[in-house]
This record gives sequence, structure tokens and C-alpha cells, in this order.
Amino acid sequence: MPFRVILPKDKNCDRFTASLKIISLFLFLASISFVLYSSFVRHDLWFRCSECPDPSTTSFTPAWDYNSTAPDDSLSPTNISHIVFGIGGSARTWKDRKHYSQLWWRPNITRGFVWLDEEPDPNSTWADASPPYRISSDWKKFKFTSSQSAVRISRVVVDSFRVGLPNARWFVMGDDDTVFFTENLVTVLAKYDYREMYYIGENSESVEQNVMHAYDMAFGGGGFAISYPLAAELVRIMDGCLNRYFNFYGSDQRVWACVGELGVSLTRERGFHQIDIRDNPFGLLAAHPVTPLVSLHHLDDVHPLFPKQSQLESLRILTEAYKVDPARTMQQCFCYYHKYKWSISVSWAYAVQIYPWFLSARDLETPLQTFQTWRSWSNGPFTFNTRPMSSEPCEQPLIFYLDSIKEDEKSKKVVTTYKMSPIKQEKKCNQPNYAFAIEKIVVSSLKMDPHKWEKVPRRQCCEASKGFWSTTMKVKIRNCKHRETITM
Repeated sequence: MPFRVILPKDKNCDRFTASLKIISLFLFLASISFVLYSSFVRHDLWFRCSECPDPSTTSFTPAWDYNSTAPDDSLSPTNISHIVFGIGGSARTWKDRKHYSQLWWRPNITRGFVWLDEEPDPNSTWADASPPYRISSDWKKFKFTSSQSAVRISRVVVDSFRVGLPNARWFVMGDDDTVFFTENLVTVLAKYDYREMYYIGENSESVEQNVMHAYDMAFGGGGFAISYPLAAELVRIMDGCLNRYFNFYGSDQRVWACVGELGVSLTRERGFHQIDIRDNPFGLLAAHPVTPLVSLHHLDDVHPLFPKQSQLESLRILTEAYKVDPARTMQQCFCYYHKYKWSISVSWAYAVQIYPWFLSARDLETPLQTFQTWRSWSNGPFTFNTRPMSSEPCEQPLIFYLDSIKEDEKSKKVVTTYKMSPIKQEKKCNQPNYAFAIEKIVVSSLKMDPHKWEKVPRRQCCEASKGFWSTTMKVKIRNCKHRETITM
């Protein structure tokens, strides 16, 4: 018979024993909770960022679970080093399209990669002026109906994120025939808090394209920007999401759908240009909206920006002028020469138009329809207003294109000269006083402060003058005065 000691019952002892059991049960449950928490939640989820909320004092918990380097811990404004470019390309087309990227890529300054479907030709040398390349990962395992390459390019943001470049705040996607204006891109992105989930871009110019795809989608050729936290979330869900939307047409539509599953909508910036138009882009670009020029796409499918030049030559002219005054590039301003009742419209570093009659400000800021829709080659509709280009030569403006640019570094004054279009109108219009005596237009301006775009945008004003016998018209661009209006 086992030996037992039977103690007399004591009420205080019973209470102590009951308390001990409760405490033991509490500790047991707490231990189980901690083990379960440790199994499913990593302790290094919160990226090291001094401006970001402290996880110990906020209920927000980041959802990403990756080892990529997160945004840096400085309070510095966003600059070009914080942007990672992901360019969708292919080994087959890169030879014919690389010159577009070489126009804007700055080795050792811009960061990112061209993502290819396979290794490029081993017999050719990869140019130092081009972005470095990488091979897309795991893209052949997904379902598709339209294009397998669209699946691959939709994963550029995932591949770019997983590279883990340090201090990445934004991932900017584009095609291998997209031209970016990087200083203006920085100006636009710097307005937004990169610690939040942002999806920034613009839709198509042609309504038929938006109807077919989506109005609230950033069209990929024009480029779009994904903030770091949103990119991290996309990495988490992208593979499953691609199979859910296998029937979609393009890569940008797939990205849009996946972003939508995260509850993030498009933030529109009108400086991203898909150029979903045909024929001559002059009317669109000569009346650029009051916003920085960020990108141009589909340039192989429209007339060269400058007549009698190739598209590549045209872009070199534009980008060289852009380097002098990035913030002002293609910004429109207009004024009147009252002596002859002329209306003058300037698209800086691109073209100047003279209308030998008074035209309202509302008409001057509305693009001339020198182009047609992307898919059906029809006269509209577009996502903006247009005004018709008359077939009568005497009812068309005289157009002067950029010829030269000169900068005075001391005064920060920039002088651009524009010469009459080589496509002559004089033989077609016999109206007297049709401004044919003007041979060139000289436009002067101070360099535009990019911080001006941080304020409410306002179109600048100008003044036009001409000597009695002179064949040169002078235009001075300046800030509008208090209470000044642009009135005929």
C-alpha cells in the first residue's frame, strides 16, 4: 500500500492553491499565444525608417515579408537615386529600340534594369549607355490568352523589387520605347509620401482604348510609378493574381487589376503620355497641360516631332533643350500682339504658333486636332477637348520650330530661337499681312524653378514685340502680374 501523508484541510491553503492554478493557466495560455504568434509573424517586418510610425505605438502592421532593402531612414526629399526603373524589353526588339532608353538613361545616376525574355545576342556588346539588363523570372508558368510576354512584363515590378536595391522609394515601369524626363519625374513623385501605397500614372488619350481596357488604369507604355509599400504588397500577391486575370490583354491591365485587389486606385498625373494617337502629335504637344512633361511613348507610330527630321533626331533636339530648363519643357504660354491683332502661342523648346487674328485663351489652350485615334484612326473621341484644324491655308497658324537655345548661367536667362516650319504655307495663302514677313521668333525667359510645381499650377504670361521693319518677333515669358488676365 503506497505511503501517503494526509494533511488537515485549511481554507487559506485552498485559496492559495486556486490562485496558483489560475496563474498557471494564464501563463500556459500566454505561452501558447506567443508560440503561435512567433510561428506566423516575423519580427523584422517593419522596415527601418525613422519617419515611419513606430510599430509599438501604432496599430498598423506592414503586410510584406521580404528581405529586400526598404526605404532609407533619412528625411531627405525624393531624388533620382530613390527611383528604380523597370523597363520591359525583349532580346529581339532591343536592337531597334535601345536608342530611346539611351536618350534619358544616365549611367551611375539612374538605377534599374531592362528586363529581357532571354540572353541578348552573345556576338553583340551591351552598350554602357544603356540600362543594365536582367532576365525575367518564372514567367512561363502562368496562364494567358492574349500574350505570354504581357505576363512577363507585368512581373517587372516583382523582379525589380526582389533585386533589393538600397534606398528604393519608387518603382517606375515603362517600355523599351518610352522616353522619360527624369528630373520632371522626380518633381512629380516628390509631391507624394512614398511610405504610403501609391499607384501613379495616366490613362490613354483615345477613348476607345480606355473603353476597351479601363479608364482608371495607368497605361504602361506611358509609364507608371509604384511606391515601395505597394510594390511589397504586389510581390506578395502577384503570382496568384496573374492566374486570376489570365484573360486580360496587356501587362498594365494585369498590374491594374492586382493593385485594385489591394484597394489602391490610380493617382492621375497628366505628364505621363501614352501617345495613343496616330498621325501628327503636334496639336497635343503644342498645347501641353500645365504639368511637368514626364514621358513620351509610341513615338514610332506618329510623325517626327520636328518636320524634315527623323524621330530620333527630333528627340535629340528636344532632350538637349530639356537639359537646360527641364521644368519648363513644352510648357505653353500665350499672349497677343495687339498692333496687328495676332495671337501667339509658345510651347517652350518645341514650337511657336502665330495666328493672324485674335483667338480666345480658351481656344489657344485647346489642342488642334492634328491627329487621329489609336485603334480606328478616326477623328475622336479623345479624353480631352480638341479644336479642328482648318483645311484652308489662310485659316491655319504659322508654325515656327525650335532652332537653337542659349543659356546665360550668370543671369539664369535662357533664349530660344524658333524658325519658320520648312513646310511652307506662303504659296497656298495669298492673304496680305499674314505674318509671312516674320522669319524667326526669339523667346527669352528665366529658368523655371522646379519647386514652382509644388504650388497650385498656373500658366505663365508673355509679352510680344516687333520692330517696324524687323523680321524677328521677340517674346518674353514671365510670371503673370497680380490680377493679370490673358484677354483679347
